[in-house]
Amino acid sequence: MPSTIIRRFDYREDSGELDVLFTTGRRYVYRDVPPEAAAAFRAAFAKGRHFNAHIRGRYAYEQRPVSDAA
Repeated sequence: MPSTIIRRFDYREDSGELDVLFTTGRRYVYRDVPPEAAAAFRAAFAKGRHFNAHIRGRYAYEQRPVSDAA
């Protein structure tokens, strides 16, 4: 998963949360992300491009400390 903006991510289907750690060191959790959207993100070749086009601005989110990263 090489990406210039995303270091790692995790999706929790039970809660619909997509946890994204960016290369900047910031961590955001996006809520109510449907499984299909998470699967498309996981399968995307260009993770950053897909994130910007299909996730950012479409789902509620909150910034969380990196220390509790999943």
